Amino acid sequence: MVERKLLVLFGSQTGTAQDTAERIGREAKRRHFQCRVEALDSYDVANLINELLVIFVCATTGQGDPPDNMKMFWRFLFRKNLPLGSLCQLDYSVLGLGDSSYPKFNFVAKKLHKRVLQLGGNPLLPVALGDDQHDLGPDAVVDPWLLALWDKILALYPLPPGLEIISPDVRPPPKYTLHYLAEDSLYPNGGLLQPIAPRAVPSELHPFAAQVVSNQRVTAESHFQDVRLIEFDVTGSGIMFSAGDVVMIQPQNCPEDVQQFCQLLHLDPDRRFVLKPTEPDASLPALLPQPCTIRHLVTHYLDISCVPRRSFFELLSYFSTNELEREKLQEFSSAQGQEELYSYCNRPRRTTLEALWDFPHTTCAIPPEYLLDLIPRIRPRAFSIASSTLAHPDRIQILMAVVRYKTQLSKPRRGLCSTWLASLNPEQGDFRVPLWVKKGGMKFPADPDTPVIMIGPGTGVAPFRAAIQERVAQGCRGNCLFFGCRQKSKDFYCQAEWEELVTKGFLMLFTAFSRDQEEKVYVQHRIQENQRLVWELLNSRNAHIYLAGNAKQMPAAVAEALQSVLQLEGGLSPSEAEEHLIALERSQRFQSETWS
Repeated sequence: MVERKLLVLFGSQTGTAQDTAERIGREAKRRHFQCRVEALDSYDVANLINELLVIFVCATTGQGDPPDNMKMFWRFLFRKNLPLGSLCQLDYSVLGLGDSSYPKFNFVAKKLHKRVLQLGGNPLLPVALGDDQHDLGPDAVVDPWLLALWDKILALYPLPPGLEIISPDVRPPPKYTLHYLAEDSLYPNGGLLQPIAPRAVPSELHPFAAQVVSNQRVTAESHFQDVRLIEFDVTGSGIMFSAGDVVMIQPQNCPEDVQQFCQLLHLDPDRRFVLKPTEPDASLPALLPQPCTIRHLVTHYLDISCVPRRSFFELLSYFSTNELEREKLQEFSSAQGQEELYSYCNRPRRTTLEALWDFPHTTCAIPPEYLLDLIPRIRPRAFSIASSTLAHPDRIQILMAVVRYKTQLSKPRRGLCSTWLASLNPEQGDFRVPLWVKKGGMKFPADPDTPVIMIGPGTGVAPFRAAIQERVAQGCRGNCLFFGCRQKSKDFYCQAEWEELVTKGFLMLFTAFSRDQEEKVYVQHRIQENQRLVWELLNSRNAHIYLAGNAKQMPAAVAEALQSVLQLEGGLSPSEAEEHLIALERSQRFQSETWS
């Protein structure tokens, strides 16, 4: 009898790919497969040659890059010395999760599928490409793909004699069991203190608790958008970074939400517990201390403010003692109920906590050990570093828009991380923020004589402030910045700093204040108005171009403006101009970092 083993490997940035991988894992167990679900970088890639059946689920980030938790796997897979037939016994399938509003839609999944095929793998199905832009999200592709996939897999690995597929009505076991400790019990670990790591560079598993030194609003009080320049003290952390790098911040839930959650689920926030994995080879969540209090779990780990996914409602339906609530939960977790779920959850951006309020009978029946299956962990947030150590030693600054917007729900939506950070006033106490630094996508030229053209509307200017501070400290004068915002008097970030550098001859500054006149003016218009200078810097002085900011229409409009410069000043045809821009991208002379 062939061993029925399935491995599901995921590369996930925001948690969607992980959630989908875990769904495949649950479906595999219902079909009596021995199944492991792992992040690609947690898996020992050298074992891939021994695997018989693997499903890859991977997201694409930024400009067609692999997620952080599959970067090492990616480097290994594309090594030139891997023999072409090395994966000849592997049956595999690739599911990509992407967003078709980005130019490199599902680039990682397509490339992974092609590479495994090249190494001799046997694809069970063509690569499947889920799209966030679809009305029903990636599920529009995932649902039919999964049906086809199980048909293929069960043809290769039929159910053992006498076994049926376990009904979806049977509640799956939890990943962990939760054991409450007696009030007075002493536990070997001696409470909530995390073991202190040896002096390693801070990382996700060992962040540095940085003190908030200043938290300053940089937009006018009358402006609709609250933007902050926040400074952290990282003295003694061992953190090193350069312009273009990113600081990762681990946010937490606010005390009011934590209290509400505990009341809804009838949990005592001060109760201590330990977790035990239900599967022999499973590990415990790395970021939770053992033992842990319910308050710590809910404050620092469970993402109760995220918009819940379909899998949340599916699991919730198993606990429901109320028929009406159970029917609604089952509808939300069915393929037919996805439009309904989208209208209930995604469109109004309803949070997990708010959804729990709407199902009170079910919520108070949730067994505590299922909390970690039900609610994902709080993900760290990435911010471009907006300062240079050469100008501000032992400090990290970020430029952050406080996320707050209205939907059809009466309560405004608030960003978890930005709302929390904005509330930390260093004049009212010693506030610490867990953070670490990772390499960013943008690299600035090593040669100080190479000029840089930086295009950074809004908070997109953050990495360029770091670059300009760094370059000015090194005596570089070829700094050209195109900055755009709504109004000069309301949201012209760092105005005094830029103007001083212009006076000293370190900066050429071009501003576009879109709402200060009848006709809206954006950075792309300023690029076209200054086409001769842009062409001269590019053509005669080998300048590098950098672009950062919101990924809606801006990147395409800027690319168009640059192409028009190449045509009008460089005499290139439209197709040559497009080719030239692509060549600049390839040679890293045109780099961009955009976000949605």
